[in-house]
Amino acid sequence: TLIGLGVGLAYVYSVVAVAAPGLFPPELRMHGGEVGTYFEAAAIIVTLVSVGEVMQLRAMGQTSQAIRQLLSLAPAMALRIENGVEKEIPLSEVRVGDRLRVRPGEKIPVDGSVVEGSSNVDESMVTGEPLPVPKRPGDRVVGGTVNAKGGFVMRAERIGSDTLLARIVHMVGEAQRTKAPVQRLADKVAEYFVEVVVAIAILTALAWFFSGPEPRLNYALVNAVAVLIIACPCAVGLATPISITVAMGQGALNGVLFRSAEAVEKLRDVDTLVVDKTGTLTLGKPVLTDLGLENSSLEENEALRLIASLERASEHPLAQAIVQAAEKRGVPLSPVEGFNSVTGQGVEGRVAGHRVTVGSRRYMERLGGVPAALADKSIFAAIDGRVAAGLTVADPIKQTTPEAVSALHAEGIRIVMLSGDSRKTAEAVAKLLGIDEVIAEVLPEQKVERIKELQAQGRVVAMAGDGINDAPALAQADVGIAMGTGTDVAIESAAVTLVKGDLRAIVKAIRLSRATMRNVKQNLFFAFVYNALGVPIAAGVLYPVFGLLLSPIFAGAAMAMSSVSVVTNALRLRRVRL
Repeated sequence: TLIGLGVGLAYVYSVVAVAAPGLFPPELRMHGGEVGTYFEAAAIIVTLVSVGEVMQLRAMGQTSQAIRQLLSLAPAMALRIENGVEKEIPLSEVRVGDRLRVRPGEKIPVDGSVVEGSSNVDESMVTGEPLPVPKRPGDRVVGGTVNAKGGFVMRAERIGSDTLLARIVHMVGEAQRTKAPVQRLADKVAEYFVEVVVAIAILTALAWFFSGPEPRLNYALVNAVAVLIIACPCAVGLATPISITVAMGQGALNGVLFRSAEAVEKLRDVDTLVVDKTGTLTLGKPVLTDLGLENSSLEENEALRLIASLERASEHPLAQAIVQAAEKRGVPLSPVEGFNSVTGQGVEGRVAGHRVTVGSRRYMERLGGVPAALADKSIFAAIDGRVAAGLTVADPIKQTTPEAVSALHAEGIRIVMLSGDSRKTAEAVAKLLGIDEVIAEVLPEQKVERIKELQAQGRVVAMAGDGINDAPALAQADVGIAMGTGTDVAIESAAVTLVKGDLRAIVKAIRLSRATMRNVKQNLFFAFVYNALGVPIAAGVLYPVFGLLLSPIFAGAAMAMSSVSVVTNALRLRRVRL
């Protein structure tokens, strides 16, 4: 608008000067008597602005490079196995349930799980983790990631827009169209910007016309046009969205998905991180960590065979952990007769001619109690009426959790563990990891109240969780962070999603948020300072002292470069170390 006004004004003046020079009195003519024209200035200004637009568009095109990189990950073809015959088909023809072969070095076509073979898969393009991940039968694989040297057969489970890659691209695209609170302030300023600059241009023209040297009309026109052209609302308008766009793309490449621009801005201020224990700090999959025998003639594998055979008939997660441990060791399981389950106590039945009972300490009291040698175990097994074995089943801490906790502390974040487990269990995990505060024995519906209590203390709270029971707390927190390995309900309730479910990604997200908001402030500072200095210089404030005036041509070049410089500064976010 401002450039159009300035160039149009200069062009119309020049046309009138050529077509009807007699309309201009002597005092408005140049020193040689001719009327000044500005065709060349108008043309050069338009050219410079166009060149600036091209440079700006090229730079802005790079802000979406992350999305283009993600889109390019999906392969065009897939190798489907039908009746033992392998056939290459377009990706669009893959259906849920198809068996697909993935050869060494190929990209995985869709999301699914391995059914045959094994390999290592490079998932860095969607998780940001550089090390290849081992994949065995039963493990999940993500479309667009790269298979290494091994080959395997997978079952297609999510195709088209349901794949993780498609959902990431969609989520980032949607988020980039949202506005951060700081951007609304810039937009408010830009609303009144044009009116204010037009008013300044009019005042400049009047001041030069009535108080300037001869030819006064020429000076008035040139300086008014310079004011209109140098003022740049574009830089103000671009300052925030361009940085947010780059940041969201970088987040996606590092396994961090922001649902909105507001989440990017809010995460910078977080000083307290509330984490759920199960599935967030730990794997969320109980495993058998210890098996002890009490003066039994049974071998350890034989005892495990009897116990796991009985537990196979139970649906309890701890029972499944024991069964999986037996399968991992290659221990063959036997059928169970007379299986009986006592809710909250244990199970019993006959396995291979032995009467086997597995359960809690209280359940063992009717069989004479737990021997002292097994007192430190959590689950007990009696064989033929005598307590003979004790087992410890635990939910192991993720390998990356200690490193993540240390990094969060280094960023000045206080960590609070919110868990429904017993206080003893929760405090043991917290002590091991160095967590600052433990809130244990909390029911799902009480988690929201705990978050509110922390917020009432003046804390800016982020909550990280992965389950359906975490969804209300994720929504209540200032910033909800969902583990990508968790439930869809939790992911929908959160402002940030970690693709891999690794807490280290929270550190990356916080660093990216802080770097982004620094970048936004730099852009806004530059945009406002540029206009605060440029408009008065264009109006001629330096003329009385230094005799200097700013040509509209230089004003056009300066305006174009101001927008380019804002975009270029935002692109520095692509090199931020996370």
